[in-house]
Amino acid sequence: MTFPWPVGSATGIGSMPGTDIAEAQRIVLGELPDLPHLPELPGRGPGADMIGRGGALLTELPIELYAGRWRVASRPGHDLRVALDFLERDLDTMTEQASSFAGTFKVQVPGPWTLAASLQLPIGGAVLRDHGAARDLAGSLADGVAAHVASVRARLPHATILLQVDEPSLPAVLAGRVPSESGYGTLRAVDVSVARSALSSVVSAAGVPVVVHCCAPGVPFALLREAGAVAVAVDLSLVADLDALGELLDGGAGLFAGVSGPSPASTVTDLWRKLGFPLSSLPAQVVVTPPCGISAPPVKVLRALRDAGRRLTDHL
Repeated sequence: MTFPWPVGSATGIGSMPGTDIAEAQRIVLGELPDLPHLPELPGRGPGADMIGRGGALLTELPIELYAGRWRVASRPGHDLRVALDFLERDLDTMTEQASSFAGTFKVQVPGPWTLAASLQLPIGGAVLRDHGAARDLAGSLADGVAAHVASVRARLPHATILLQVDEPSLPAVLAGRVPSESGYGTLRAVDVSVARSALSSVVSAAGVPVVVHCCAPGVPFALLREAGAVAVAVDLSLVADLDALGELLDGGAGLFAGVSGPSPASTVTDLWRKLGFPLSSLPAQVVVTPPCGISAPPVKVLRALRDAGRRLTDHL
């Protein structure tokens, strides 16, 4: 099997502490040379957060802040301009520092169901409560993702682009566990086929290999693979169904293994042995990552991940 990342790679999930995008990008390129990514700095405020950034990618579907939450707006306004400015500034910094990069470079976007569970309708309640609105949101996101990836490709002409789609809310969406506006109930579950179709539309629109990240219990492994993901990114400590994960990996998908603690390489190796796969396949099929975004000093964390990824090559 061949994968769109180097053997023995490590990468970040996206979110990092701090407010200086130039410094964050420099750290990522220095500490994760095999699979760097465009960092996200939510500490800068609304618009730099995952949902604000995702909203900035939507086409013909503006967003705004209301009572501290993002919602669909009637027209573009100040809040959307702030989110777009953060995104443009980050892309400019990426271009300045990585325009000659010739390896695989990763960028991240929120998925359609996490956006639908987080964005509010103008009349109140999550977009998720209105299945027609959720369908329109997925279409808007697919168009925006296509344009975003095209922009990154133009800015990094020598690189192979890898897209990470963040779907931490997907298990709750499928299980009907997303709270209603009142908080006293939950929104109805979304059918698996509907969820797969919307996610697949975004994956297809990207036109590049896609890894879907879900740092929640109950990851729907089969759905993610059927939607077109070449890999899944998970928090290994939350994975209870090893059979489902093993089936996914046996089918040729890659694993972005979210690990923490003093011995990340050992954690990944122990899992591989439990699954019964030959250790020789481990360095190519697995990328070492943090379980989710990082809040600790990034240099130390990313360096440990990079070293763990390279230690996996001892099994070749």
